Amino acid sequence: MSNKGKIAVIGAGSWGTALAGVLSEKGLETTLWGHNPDHIAALKADRENKKYLPGYHFVQSLQITSDLAIAVKDCATVCMVVPSHGFRLVFKALFPFLEKGCHVISAVKGIENETLMTMTQVMTEIMGEEAQEKEISLAVLSGPSFAKEVAMGMPTAVTLGCTQIEKAKYLQHIFGTERFRVYASSDVIGLEISAALKNIVAIAAGISDGLGYGLNSRAALITRGLAEIKRLGVKMGADPRTFFGLSGLGDLVLTCTGDLSRNRTVGLKLGQGKKLSVILDEMEMVAEGVKTTRSVYDLARRLEVDMPILEQVYLILYKDKDCSVAVMDLLTREMKLE
Repeated sequence: MSNKGKIAVIGAGSWGTALAGVLSEKGLETTLWGHNPDHIAALKADRENKKYLPGYHFVQSLQITSDLAIAVKDCATVCMVVPSHGFRLVFKALFPFLEKGCHVISAVKGIENETLMTMTQVMTEIMGEEAQEKEISLAVLSGPSFAKEVAMGMPTAVTLGCTQIEKAKYLQHIFGTERFRVYASSDVIGLEISAALKNIVAIAAGISDGLGYGLNSRAALITRGLAEIKRLGVKMGADPRTFFGLSGLGDLVLTCTGDLSRNRTVGLKLGQGKKLSVILDEMEMVAEGVKTTRSVYDLARRLEVDMPILEQVYLILYKDKDCSVAVMDLLTREMKLE
């Protein structure tokens, strides 16, 4: 039988560490899991994630492990915070250990390259009929939330979505604190699409900034980028209102303008003339937007959704297109109604 107050956070990067901190500081019995035993040993010894979130010290009650079975034992809530490219492998290994009636939340902002699935779709496929037998509920956590600021206790607001709104409300109260405000939603696909696609627009905004194009250009990219995100999301069955909420407009503005944004940083360096391979080699953490651009490019073509900003970012990242030429191609497209 699961313990109502026990939670596992799967993924010991910056965001997983910050979420584990929010939950453990609230007094909930929390375990943080990471795949690298050496990294986990360092976390245990230092009581700090010096690699991904330096300066933030864990409360003594936070448990840390590299064993999935131990991490989720007796847990009523499991929060998945591993990069999208490793998500399937980790969840497949994790699923047999999940308790009956468990809630599994994806806090991952990406789309799988090979299948073009969101993370809840990946989990649904892996679980198959066993999901019903185990009574597993799936949810999504998304919104404008840099890990460093959350760890520092700066006021933050996010959205937690589950198709069953009562379960979203239940989880809302588990995660919510005085400084981490959580709104509830039933639009899971809308939250996942907006969360994944905002990273692509952030790369575009970074490229614009790197080219020195100024604030007008950035504002235009954010606005037209939101239009593209909404277009694809609605085609996939999302509620249009979601894209003007925290996971949509909120996260988009943060990621396109914030200096802590990894995706904006990638774009900034591309605009300044650096090669993508060099940029990625220099980064400690994953910029989800790079892999997601390829997924969404394929998805947009499959669904026949017009996404010109996405297309130019794809050509820059994967076809080595010159950034200045890409911007000019966007600006000289046929005039349209807004």
